[in-house]
Amino acid sequence: MELLTTSEKNSVLSSMISIIDDSRDLILSANQQDLDAFGQDDQALYDRLVVDSSKVDDMIKAVQVVMDQPDPIGRVRSSGVLDNGLRIENKTAPFGTILIIYESRPDVTIEAAVLAFKANNKILLKGGKEAVHTNRVLVDCWHQALSDNGFSKDWIQLITLDREATREFLKNPPEAIDLIVPRGGEKLIRFVKEHATCAVLVSGRGNNFAYIASDADWELVLPVIINAKMDKISACNALDKILIDESTPDLQAKLQRLDAALREQSVEMLADSSLLKLLTDAAPIADESVWYEEFLAPKICFGVVDGLETAIDKINQYSGGHSNTILTADKQKADTFMEQVDSAAVYHNASTRFTDGGAMGVGAELAISTDKLHHRGPLGLEQLVTNKYYVYGDGQVR
Repeated sequence: MELLTTSEKNSVLSSMISIIDDSRDLILSANQQDLDAFGQDDQALYDRLVVDSSKVDDMIKAVQVVMDQPDPIGRVRSSGVLDNGLRIENKTAPFGTILIIYESRPDVTIEAAVLAFKANNKILLKGGKEAVHTNRVLVDCWHQALSDNGFSKDWIQLITLDREATREFLKNPPEAIDLIVPRGGEKLIRFVKEHATCAVLVSGRGNNFAYIASDADWELVLPVIINAKMDKISACNALDKILIDESTPDLQAKLQRLDAALREQSVEMLADSSLLKLLTDAAPIADESVWYEEFLAPKICFGVVDGLETAIDKINQYSGGHSNTILTADKQKADTFMEQVDSAAVYHNASTRFTDGGAMGVGAELAISTDKLHHRGPLGLEQLVTNKYYVYGDGQVR
């Protein structure tokens, strides 16, 4: 693959900033077409689909942030000289061609492409049919930026295939694909894993938990829980489950405060049988499958546990491995929780809503990886590279 210089890549991104701004009305008009066709049957998906002028500003900002970041390609990770005189360097290198499959969220068309391009990767964008008009306009913007700077449009391509055609594409891609990132629900991830013939990096489900320890400060608990649940219900870092310690002093009074705060936000509540009498209008948990479910809705599930170890075990069993938080005044408890809970991000006395590239200081992100290889958490610019060994000799043989 041709390696572009930093100035060449940044020239394309600089053009893109102007083109997005100039195309604002076209983008908004195309998005309105998508919204009119979609309806609002799935509120979470609808929320992700919406692009307004503020979202366009965010797209411009995402391109600017990546343009300002150092080039991640060609960095020396390690170097040394062996006894036989061979000089060996390990350097960062592009993956090659990345395919991302995502539902709704036209902003991914900007963020994924800007990250891939700055990291010298080609990218294939398989957006959902619900965002097709918006995505076409945004990819046209990319193609104009590439063409204006003398580069092939092949660097950034939009794929519009139905399910059957996508299955065949995954099994027999027309060109070599080095990495696939499915960004969506469990069905999408299973579909991609079943049919893909190359590496798959999963941006998995949320189903995030908060464990409220017996010594938690409830003046802190209430705003953290409300923010984690309601700040953006369609986000994969939103809160779905609350585990409260059975030894909490004044448990009934504290739960009633949280119950009232959630009801004020029109949150539907489910609860263990032992907590039903403490929560107004809470429904019983139907079966164990609820504990595995990511809600993406104003809905939350309460459970009671008999201590830190039980909470950790339950979270590791049911959560999606995305973001989990402990609310406690005890640093040792927090450290144990954060060390033993197996997820991409663990929190102490803070909302799970911070698992995001921008909020974590990474910048734009391709996805939030819940895989352990090759990276877990926000996939920013520095994570969209692999590595290569450069070995320099003067005739050495083995």
